[in-house]
Amino acid sequence: MHLPDYYEFYSRVKIISGRRALEQIPAALTRMNARNPMIISDKGVSGAGLVKLVLSAVKKSKVQVRAVFDDVPPDSEVKVVNRVAQLYRAKGCDSIIAVGGGSVLDTAKGVNILVSENSDDLMKFTGFNRIKRRLKPLVAVPTTSGTGSEMTLAAVIADHDKNFKIIFGSNFLLPDAAVLDPRMTLTLPAHITAFTAMDAMTHACEAYTCLAKNPLSDAAALAAIELISTHLLRVIKKPKDLDGRLALANASSLAGMSFSNSTVGMVHSMGHAIGGVCRVPHGLCMSMLLPYGLEYNFHKSSQYTAELLLPLAGAEVYAATPKKERAEKAIAYIRKMNQDLYDATGGRHARCLKEVVDASGTAMIPVEKLPEIARTAMGDAVQFYNPEDLDYNDFMMVLESAWEGAPLDRKRVKKG
Repeated sequence: MHLPDYYEFYSRVKIISGRRALEQIPAALTRMNARNPMIISDKGVSGAGLVKLVLSAVKKSKVQVRAVFDDVPPDSEVKVVNRVAQLYRAKGCDSIIAVGGGSVLDTAKGVNILVSENSDDLMKFTGFNRIKRRLKPLVAVPTTSGTGSEMTLAAVIADHDKNFKIIFGSNFLLPDAAVLDPRMTLTLPAHITAFTAMDAMTHACEAYTCLAKNPLSDAAALAAIELISTHLLRVIKKPKDLDGRLALANASSLAGMSFSNSTVGMVHSMGHAIGGVCRVPHGLCMSMLLPYGLEYNFHKSSQYTAELLLPLAGAEVYAATPKKERAEKAIAYIRKMNQDLYDATGGRHARCLKEVVDASGTAMIPVEKLPEIARTAMGDAVQFYNPEDLDYNDFMMVLESAWEGAPLDRKRVKKG
């Protein structure tokens, strides 16, 4: 076990998990002296009837929902955060129920900053630890099993005018409660179920191999990896499997708890950059880039990558694999998962960057955009917890391999 000389671990989020977890929302709010929440969601979630499910769960209580905003865009955006904060104030709300995926939860965190700090300028709180006091009550109801935002102290919010994403980080951004109910992911299409779960897989794998890993984050990461590896393909093939969906929801929260305390690395640097430059879903970027991050860091962290084989493939495969081959096999297993998901979703789960297309079949990550992506990735702070350093040429090398879907040439990796 890796035991650092010093580490900190913090997670104050109350987890409410089960087949009827939604019905516990009124009690959770009441314990925080909140009675008039605002629901924040998006059109897809609302159109799938999930906001109605939440409203139904609270309607027989003393909790009165004062406002519903269901127009959060796919990428949380600064202007939208300001609009929602204005509505919150106008309706006299005292708390937030965030019903959605990562963009909704990040938007809710941004709104909570503004309404709690009585501010109209979100940029005053960028970076880490700029928020110095507890915010309004926030209940997170994730509708995807991937971002882990319900357990994290960070929010990523885009400024589309400037074409980049801004990170906010503080222990006070952690939601007060996370409600994990499998009914909330039943309507997810197969390909979204796939890439959101692989987002959680990436959180866990990078948390386990990054420089700030610690025993508690390790335990949560390994549990998350095993749950995803065991249940993801089963859920893709049997979408109404409530037990499997609840397992993925718990895996996402475990992975969120892990990386919120140990951080991540280069895969997220590149994923944030691709999202900002090309507007590609974050989870899809993570699934494609994860094997490349593990390969790039192989000479620095292969001992930890080797340990991932146990939760990925199970005890029998792990025991039968020679020790020196386990790291390679773990990376190969993740690539096989991506291939299996590609097959199970009829090709909608891309395996490499050039396969990512929009509804019209147009490539979303043109090869000529790679230099801009590499430059943007260089400014992403999470790379500093990556086991190996990266410069512009390193990012380009990895991105070019990931674009083609070719294995990384490890001989070109710097050995700092």
